[in-house]
Amino acid sequence: MAPPLPRSVNLRRVAEEAGVHPSTASRALNPATRHLVAAPAAHRVQEAAARLGYRPDAAAMSLRTGRSRLVGALVPGIANPVFAPILAAAAAALAEDGHALLVADPGDDPAQAAEFVAELAARRVDGLLLATVALRDDPALAACLVRGLPTVLINRSGGEGIPAVVSDDRAGMAMAVAHLASLGHRRIAHVGGPAPLSTGLLRREGFEAAMAAQGLELPPGWVEAAPTYGRAEGEAAASLLLSRCSGITALACANDLLALGAYDACRRAGLRIPADISVTGHNDMPLVDMIEPPLTTIRIPHAEMGRRAARLLLDRIHQGTEAGTAVLAPALVERGSTGPPRAQA
Repeated sequence: MAPPLPRSVNLRRVAEEAGVHPSTASRALNPATRHLVAAPAAHRVQEAAARLGYRPDAAAMSLRTGRSRLVGALVPGIANPVFAPILAAAAAALAEDGHALLVADPGDDPAQAAEFVAELAARRVDGLLLATVALRDDPALAACLVRGLPTVLINRSGGEGIPAVVSDDRAGMAMAVAHLASLGHRRIAHVGGPAPLSTGLLRREGFEAAMAAQGLELPPGWVEAAPTYGRAEGEAAASLLLSRCSGITALACANDLLALGAYDACRRAGLRIPADISVTGHNDMPLVDMIEPPLTTIRIPHAEMGRRAARLLLDRIHQGTEAGTAVLAPALVERGSTGPPRAQA
């Protein structure tokens, strides 16, 4: 016969073990009120809770405080390696404040994203991190606004006055173009991201402005926007550029997954990278240094993005702080996918 399950340990038992009043134990175990308890007493309470295996009753705490200590996050493709370091850093920052992160993946479906917002709101999340929003008329963002949910955007801006943490997309693309130009490239095409997303629009604008700043011609048709950020979409866009644009020596891609697709298109066309054509990406997602040749790309500080977004959201939850967009600086990472054009090799 199996032994009986141990009875759950309540807050009163923890308080008795630590020699304090239950209200003191409650404050000591709540990150938001821990500062109200003398450090030695708080340490005794935390030590007693750990020793006894105490876990707060989340439902009771939610009823008492009006907060669930849960934060939701929507990402457009949880299998995309870009989001792993962002979510890990956000989860760590939230855990320091006693919050847990719930992640939902609506893919590229705006209606599904809005449904997930409704589901997370029904679970009384304290706030939301959104990495899915489009520039205009985004259903998920509208669902957050109508419910008054504290919201922060990650890696996207939504044009709705909602706080966001983003990379400087224009500057990143300017770095890629300047790098290619320094190698001697003059005929550079752009595999762009989805136009409805801020990353697609701003990186295209950055590419076009950088080409003009370098004094380089950009003929009509030398920019091809992919409908989504994916390897297959990158291959299709790069193939179109290679077939219709004579003399391309470099492809500047708006995303590393698009760049991987460009690798496929170049190889299918019999072009060697970088001997025949150079390719750059954008994001520096995990493992792009392991492909052959390793990808020259624009590094986004993903972990810092996750941390900043989480802390910004916590400020909104606790203090109602209204903040603007935090723009993080990107950096060029030069690897083996870029070199001088054929004529100068």
